[in-house]
Amino acid sequence: MIAILNHNTPSTYLVPSAYYEKMMDIVDDYYLAKEVQERLNDNEKPIRGLYR
Repeated sequence: MIAILNHNTPSTYLVPSAYYEKMMDIVDDYYLAKEVQERLNDNEKPIRGLYR
């Protein structure tokens, strides 16, 4: 990781693309898990599947 400084204060961080992709996967997983939890807690009746 590389920090770009502006008057000795970090203003930008450069990260390798693989690291950035991994961070985005973690963020996506977090929001997906949050959505799943909200859906499980909404007390809606589940829709029956078409195939039994």
